[in-house]
Amino acid sequence: MNIVWFKRDLRVSDHSPLASAVAQGRTLALYILEPLMWQEKDLDARHYEFLLESILDLKSQLKKINLTLTVKVGKPEHIFHQLHERFGIKNIYSHQETWNDWTYQRDKRVAKLLNDLSIPWHQAQQNGVIRRLRSRNGWARQWHQYMSAPLLEAPLCTEAQTDKSDDLPTTEEIGLAKSNCDERQTGGRDQGLQLLNSFFASRGEKYSREMSSPLTAYESCSRLSSHLAFGSLSVREVYQLALIKKTQIYTHTEPGSPWRSSIRAFMSRLRWHCHFIQKLEDEPALEFKNLHPSTDGLRESHIDTKRFNAWKNGLTGYPFIDACMRALRATGWINFRMRAMLVSFASYHLWLHWREPSLHLARMFLDYEPGIHYSQIQMQSGTTGINAIRIYNPIKQGVDQDPEGVFIRKWVPELSSLSQTEIHTPWLANISTKIYPRPIVEEKTARREASSKIYAIRRSPKFKDISANIVDKHASRKQSTKKRNKKNIEPKKSWKQTDLF
Repeated sequence: MNIVWFKRDLRVSDHSPLASAVAQGRTLALYILEPLMWQEKDLDARHYEFLLESILDLKSQLKKINLTLTVKVGKPEHIFHQLHERFGIKNIYSHQETWNDWTYQRDKRVAKLLNDLSIPWHQAQQNGVIRRLRSRNGWARQWHQYMSAPLLEAPLCTEAQTDKSDDLPTTEEIGLAKSNCDERQTGGRDQGLQLLNSFFASRGEKYSREMSSPLTAYESCSRLSSHLAFGSLSVREVYQLALIKKTQIYTHTEPGSPWRSSIRAFMSRLRWHCHFIQKLEDEPALEFKNLHPSTDGLRESHIDTKRFNAWKNGLTGYPFIDACMRALRATGWINFRMRAMLVSFASYHLWLHWREPSLHLARMFLDYEPGIHYSQIQMQSGTTGINAIRIYNPIKQGVDQDPEGVFIRKWVPELSSLSQTEIHTPWLANISTKIYPRPIVEEKTARREASSKIYAIRRSPKFKDISANIVDKHASRKQSTKKRNKKNIEPKKSWKQTDLF
């Protein structure tokens, strides 16, 4: 028989491994739940609950094409060995996976086993990420070629193989603490399609104007990122629907229509989505090590527990920072600028090494995608060596993005009685520390000291030489290589250009 191994591609449409397996004859649809993976520090119960909902939805999708999903719990190498002994495996089909280091090491073990058993493992391209990419030159062209290829329809299976499924562990049984993410999205392709349709129908019209503020972003952003991360939607199908929408917009709207800038902004983010995952594919150590080695030792390797706990619990004394963290904890999502601000505050004002904050945010982000996540974390913490340093003033961000304090009052209700002016700087209103803490650091002083330290490293000739090599390997190709190497900096872009939607 042939096996199609579902991983983070929980759909039947535009699914090359599924189509290939069915075309080869008798097919077993398989999902392997790996308990050990769920003990990793970057995963949370919110991810597991979303996964269970997505698996349930996948079962319904497969039933429509005459397939039954077989669920196994354990190590893939053990499960494949058992299935081969019982049935004889002809081929295994799956998508290529660029995820965390745990899955990378697992895939290497599986590859060895299958090689020993002489079982071919066919891994298809999942998105715009290219495995074993030799050079970034021409990457954008290859991305567009892949995204423009015809979508694959869900194949009808005439020879289905079934096997007894294992019971899926509950959240408690898998060893995950309750997430308290009561306002998170629901998993499954149907949910993803509803979001996609509502975004293109109306919600996305003011996307480019309203994505920056948390007051409007929850409604005006597409909110597709979790469904792309779990694969209930494919990047290619979203891109092709966006192309259709773009044609409609330019046909039926006048220049200056908000829809025109919004659809352009949205489509650019689909490419940046893959651009950043490609970085982790090319440099897996990004998950653990500073991209630019000259920044090693810039921050102490140990974590300042008091500062870290205040940051992750939304008790820093800076209302807008705390509101964003509390909103993220409850919903599993926050918009691009607020993500950047949270990382910037942890990295510069609190001077924390990015690794522990990155793990906390990975657990909080329902749309956690390691390739995007670690590239963005390092970019915002100043350890890539090729991106502009941005140290966000949390007070100014609050005034700019939440001028009346509506968002702050919702998520930091202990400050709800303060006036519009006082709510951004409650320490000036002499509010009791029993109600809300004083600022954990003095903003201007912390920002000035962080800026001084990081720019001191950047001025060294060695730093610039290494940056040139990083640019050549990882930077986008909007500028010529000669110009980029001369500047030793990636083309200027902000977090909003790499939004997780």
